[in-house]
Formats: sequence, C-alpha cells, structure tokens
Amino acid sequence: MEHVTLLLGIVIITALVFDFTNGFHDTANAMATTISTGALKPKTAVAMSAVLNLVGAFMSVEVAKTISKGLVNEEGIQPEVIFAALVGAILWNLVTWLVGLPSSSSHALMGGLIGAAVASAGMGAVNGDVVVTKVLIPAIAAPIVAGLAAMLATKVTYKLNGQVGKKTSAKGYRAGQIASASLVSLAHGTNDAQKTMGIITLALVAGGALAPGSNPPVWVIVSAGMAIAMGTYLGGWRIIRTMGSGLTDLQPQQGFAAQTSAASVILASSSLGFSLSTTHACSGAVMGAGLGRKGGVVRWSTASRMFIAWGLTLPAAALVASLAELVMRTGDVGVAAVAVFLVASCLAIWLISRRQVVDHTNVNEVDGESAASGAAPAEQPGVVTTAIAAVAVPPTAGTNTAGTNAAGTTSAVTDEALRATIPAATANPAAPAAPAAAV
Repeated sequence: MEHVTLLLGIVIITALVFDFTNGFHDTANAMATTISTGALKPKTAVAMSAVLNLVGAFMSVEVAKTISKGLVNEEGIQPEVIFAALVGAILWNLVTWLVGLPSSSSHALMGGLIGAAVASAGMGAVNGDVVVTKVLIPAIAAPIVAGLAAMLATKVTYKLNGQVGKKTSAKGYRAGQIASASLVSLAHGTNDAQKTMGIITLALVAGGALAPGSNPPVWVIVSAGMAIAMGTYLGGWRIIRTMGSGLTDLQPQQGFAAQTSAASVILASSSLGFSLSTTHACSGAVMGAGLGRKGGVVRWSTASRMFIAWGLTLPAAALVASLAELVMRTGDVGVAAVAVFLVASCLAIWLISRRQVVDHTNVNEVDGESAASGAAPAEQPGVVTTAIAAVAVPPTAGTNTAGTNAAGTTSAVTDEALRATIPAATANPAAPAAPAAAV
C-alpha cells in the first residue's frame, strides 16, 4: 500500500507539472495576437491571462468528466498507466515548445492516456466512440469553424469601418482585443485546466482514494487552476512569436476577430463536454483572420509544419507513453527509470532552449525585424514554387511593370531594373539597347 500511495503522489505531482507546461505552451492562444499588435505589453498580457485561467478553472467540470470517466475504462487502470500517459504528454509539449510550434496539449494528454491504456490492458481499455465523437471530430472541426468565423468577422469588420480613420479604428480594436483576449483566457482555463483535473481524478480512482464515477474534489480543482495559471504567467514566448507573427501579419481588427471567434468556439465546446484543443481553435482563427483582410496572407510553410505537428501529437504521445508503461512493468526500478528519464529529458530540452533565448523583450522580432514595424519576413519558397520558377518563361525586355509569366506567377520587372540593365541607352539615346537576356 505504501508503494501505491507513493506512486499516487508522484502521479499527482507529475499531472500538475503537465498542467504547468500546458499553461506556458498555450499562453499564445490567448495573448499572441494581442502582443503582436501592441494592444498589451507582453508581461502585462501574460499576467492578465494567468489570472483569468485561474478563474476559468472553477467554471465547469464537464471536460474533466470526459477525461476521467469517458475516454478510458476506469476498471483495471493503475496509477502507473496514468504516470506513463503524463510522461508522453509532457515530453511532446516540451519538444513542440522548443521548436515554437503550437501543438495541442489536450491531444498530447489524450494520446498519452490512450497509448498507456492500450499497452496495459489492450484495445478494450479505450472507449472508441468517445475518442471519435469528443476528440477526433472536434479536432478537425474546431480550426475550420473558428477559421471561417474569423475570416467572415474580419471581412465584416473592415467593411463596417471603411469610413473610419485608420488610427481611430486601430485604437478602438486594440481595446476590443484586450476584452476578447480575456475571454479566450477564461475559456482556456475552463477547458484545459479541467483536463488535468480529470487525470488526477482518474489517478485517485485508480489508486483507490476515490470511488469510481466521482467528480474532481475541490483541492484538485484549486491545484490544477493554480498550476495552469503559473505556467501561463511564465509565458511560452517561442509559440507566442509563431502565433503572433509567424503565421500571418495581423492588424488590431484581425486580432479582435480571431480572438472573439476562437473564444466562442472554445466556450461552446466546454459547455458540451468536448475535449477541444484550444490550440487548434485559436490557430485556425488566426489563419482565418489573415485570409479575411484584403491583401492578407498566411505563411503556409509555417502552417504546414504546424499541421504536421498536429497530426503527430496523438500517435507520438501514445508511443512514448506505451513504452514508458512497458518499462514500468518491471516494478519499482522501472518506475524510477522512467522518472529519471523524464527529469533528464526536461532538463536537456531547457538547456537547448538557452542557446537562443526568446522572451518578452524580443517576442515580436522575427528574423531580426519587429512585427510591429510591419516588416514581415518573407516566406521561403516551397518545392512546387521553386520547380515552377525553374521552368517559367522569362519576361520580355519591353516589360516595364509587374508582368506575369507562363506559369501564372508574377515577375516584378520595374522601370528602375530596366534602366539598370541598359545604362548605355540611358546615357546616350543613340546607343543600341542592351540585349533582353540581361534583364
């Protein structure tokens, strides 16, 4: 019994560590656009988000019930299984944070829980219908719904404010962003803090400290809310940079539309008990807002890396968790080995992150340029774009404006560029023109 009690304590502490990583991993969901548009200073933004995450943790327990009583069968689940699930989720959170990719902490947790449960008790330990209806379908629908809503809201916003001065409009929407960012933070606490509550409740049931089907105790709600709030205050600056400036360039109107749309989707899903990824909803809303402004762009090279991370989250966390569960079958030595591995891996990732520090002082800088200055970094051409450029027909010598080649891409050939290639003709009108191949 002492071993079970000690292991249960380790599981609870590890769950709170995961909640902490969830906080700084997902700070970008609420505050990235607010910070990138200058509506709030970085440290002020994360402090406000931390407080609202804590408040949101007390608003509902529906998502916690989905985790603790719906995703896997409580019967036969041991604390070791939950510990293994947390190991997979924490490591995936830290790896994606290191590379600045906004992946889903929720899916990392659920992937770890599924992998560990299958490794321990087989496929029958997982409720497949719950996984499909309350995890996979919301994972696909959330970014699409939030993106379409944000795109429509952005278009409407610019149309309604067409007669308002640019500075006046931007000032008003910066104030609106603060309100909408607060709503996203509140929604994040309502949704994500509950996942840790559900995991701790499941561990207490598995350890015999709670009866099956119990709701999270008050101390679990308080500790989970505090952990996610502290992690949020720490600030996941790498992911904030990607969300605020790496995906698209946002103006205050777009930031307001993105955050309002994402908050609406998250709060609706929380009330229905869907274990929604706030990262998916907020990222989709940011991309939708980017496409909603005339002339706006989405950097699809960054978005494609993010999509790959989303697709890998469930299986990667599940794989690590299943391996950890298999190691812990050896007994106390296995549990100790997994714990040491987790601590060593976390330390190694942190040391690597110190090689290139991203914090509140440089979060709005991308490739040396400030996002607030409007100098957006150019997106690197992909394989398809490079291949098209290699076979494209060059522009004719007589082109003096932006022309279009046979592949449909634009070739910016200006009057200044032409004059640079035919200096002799410029200096002496009687001199022959430079050959077209020089352009």
